[in-house]
Amino acid sequence: MTPDLRDRAFRWIADDVDSDAREELQAVLASALGGIPGTAAELAERMAGPLEFGTAGLRGPMRAGPNGMNSAVVVRTTAGVAAWLARQGESGRTVVIGRDARHGSETFAIAAAEVLHAAGFDVRALPRPLPTPVLAFAVKKLGAVAGIQITASHNPPADNGYKLYDRSGAQIVPPADREIEDAIAKAPAALRIPRTPGALVLGDDLLNGYLAKVAELPRGNARTLRVAATALHGVGAATLTRALEGAGFTDLHMVPEQSTPDPNFPTVPLPNPEEPGATDLLLALASEVDADLAIALDPDADRCALGVRERDGSWRMLRGDETGVLLGEHVLSTTNAADPLVATTIVSSEMLGEIAVAHGARYAETLTGFKWLMRAGDGLVYAYEEALGLCVNPDFVRDKDGIAAAVLACDLAATVRAAGRSLLDMLDELAVRHGVHLTDQVSLRVTDLGVRAKLMTALRSAPPAELAGVPVTTEDLLPETDGLRIKGPGVRVVIRPSGTEPKLKTYLQVTEPVMDAGALSAAREAASTRLAALRESIGGILEVGA
Repeated sequence: MTPDLRDRAFRWIADDVDSDAREELQAVLASALGGIPGTAAELAERMAGPLEFGTAGLRGPMRAGPNGMNSAVVVRTTAGVAAWLARQGESGRTVVIGRDARHGSETFAIAAAEVLHAAGFDVRALPRPLPTPVLAFAVKKLGAVAGIQITASHNPPADNGYKLYDRSGAQIVPPADREIEDAIAKAPAALRIPRTPGALVLGDDLLNGYLAKVAELPRGNARTLRVAATALHGVGAATLTRALEGAGFTDLHMVPEQSTPDPNFPTVPLPNPEEPGATDLLLALASEVDADLAIALDPDADRCALGVRERDGSWRMLRGDETGVLLGEHVLSTTNAADPLVATTIVSSEMLGEIAVAHGARYAETLTGFKWLMRAGDGLVYAYEEALGLCVNPDFVRDKDGIAAAVLACDLAATVRAAGRSLLDMLDELAVRHGVHLTDQVSLRVTDLGVRAKLMTALRSAPPAELAGVPVTTEDLLPETDGLRIKGPGVRVVIRPSGTEPKLKTYLQVTEPVMDAGALSAAREAASTRLAALRESIGGILEVGA
């Protein structure tokens, strides 16, 4: 352990605002000074911060030190936000603060409110843990200059985070993130930052206003639909129930073991609907109650996954791209907008573009993250990303909204059910019209973030000439984003470091034309074979690089 590391740890401990965090870091420092194996490296990791604004704000493990989520980090971050807002001429204006039910979220939300109130802002706090889209709605509804949601969304139980919205109601984008990070770096030590209680705790009028808008989303009249749903131990159960009932979908069955907020997420390996095993209880309930549709929210309810019954009677979750194109078709088939725009990201299925052309709509692709999708252009009526993020209501929530998406999904499912069809039938029809688009993701989870950088450097210096037997070319997406796009006939791969998790992600797509409905099965089989070969090729590249 270097003297510099030791001294920085001593200074951080002296300036921390939380006695438990001070004791935690003192114990790590004492172990490192005592030469206990591994503790010097742990101390260096904790002091390697600060956390940076990624795809969805700050996220990190709950631990003492600048490279973790803790009260001192939240206080200094909020002081930086306050200073940035003041430089924008927004002093004294309204800021809204919300939170999920994770460990530390209430403490962090109070700390952020106190810092902003002491800095002279009109601080409004949501009354209890509520879905993230309610906070995004509140920013616009109240005319706030910023919104802060304390949440780590679908991250592991040990994490927490800090999501920041600007006055537009969308998440911040460059250069605001770098400007705020500069302001945080210049902030005083946490112990010297003024804090004053006094935030106005909002009542339920705001939530009721949000639910009233969501209730207006359905485009059809059918309401006969049995729904099984889960909140995955997050904050979405009560709001989802009210939203569906308000829209007329009253035959709802929630997974009881997962309906009460629990920051330990005891029934799932990871609280992410995409993860294996996360939706097992949901699909079991759907089968048990003979549901027509299954819905899984992530813990802060900004993402929505759908489950359907296969033709053999078994249940499966739809991929994010499958849900994305279904709702995209539904929106474009029913919109009254004169010149609608739909958008998705560079890592999602390209089928939405084909659907847009068929409806005479405009289409845009953006960088990953809803902070970019919400800025895709004027006339936006729908946006989605493959990671289960859906925005069906950009007129009043400028972010992904799992609650609103669930309501519109029920509208679609009830409509096709009334016509004697299913969502799987609809997916078949889209494939016949626009070709089979199969997508998948291969991720490399790392403990050392340097591995990701090493792999990206290696791929840039020696990109593959072919993948799965297909000749490909590589496009470097720098400086817009740290990513590579590899394309060949019927093949596309995007490789990028995750902005929210310690992963290197690769997004795969293969396409196969379909001559007619009779050729669909063969086209799907051919595409599936090609996707498996592509997955093997990419897996080999990641394994060698790691």
